[in-house]
Amino acid sequence: MGRLDGKIALITGTGGGQGRAAAVLFAKEGAKVVGCDLKEAGAAETLKMVHDAGGAMVSMAPIDISTDAGANAWVKDAVAAFGGVDILYNNASFPRIGPFQEASADDWFFTVRNELDIVWFVTRAAWPHLVARGGGSIINTASIAGQRGMMFLPQSAHSATKAGVIGLTLQFAAAGARHHIRANSISPGLIATPATQVYTDDPESAFSRKARENPWGRIGYPEDIAKLALFLASDDSEYINGVDIVVDGGQSIML
Repeated sequence: MGRLDGKIALITGTGGGQGRAAAVLFAKEGAKVVGCDLKEAGAAETLKMVHDAGGAMVSMAPIDISTDAGANAWVKDAVAAFGGVDILYNNASFPRIGPFQEASADDWFFTVRNELDIVWFVTRAAWPHLVARGGGSIINTASIAGQRGMMFLPQSAHSATKAGVIGLTLQFAAAGARHHIRANSISPGLIATPATQVYTDDPESAFSRKARENPWGRIGYPEDIAKLALFLASDDSEYINGVDIVVDGGQSIML
């Protein structure tokens, strides 16, 4: 028996990193997984990994779910594939990082669209299907950047959108409670993913130096996030609602 047996899980951004780790783990635990990504090759690789391990998964790529039309199309295809939605993991994000005084208006709106709009559109599309199933679990990827100022890596738009994701999570939790729809968010710290590789490849980057200061003695990995997402997706977390959980080895609370 898997912890997600009989459940249908929609996971955004399964082309690599945290989304890939979650797709593999959720399928291993018995879920039927529906993934998506803008990166067709990465999404296909994840799909193969799940199938090779004996899991059930379909994937749509490339697809832009930061738009109303794209989000609705993906959810419609997901429901057609497996018959419903029990778990929605809003993992995908695509920020533009840099000092705010050097950022353009396009950088700002690009980040808002691909980190905040994307959560709102996908959740709105999936909502009636969660209600129809008699409840479910929404998991949103926020960030420690939504709670703390980052001196070592300027990222004002990213910080604003991730703070917005935490706020949206609270509203989803409030709106969903009477339908037995839970909503929680995960705030990763420094995680080794394809998006952060440009920083981790340079041992002298501010990111790498900060990672070496982690009290746990290592940087985080996508699997660290996926394990928490699995718990939040499962019935083991049935009474947990409206919570943001930081996963950073304790770095943000230790001097």
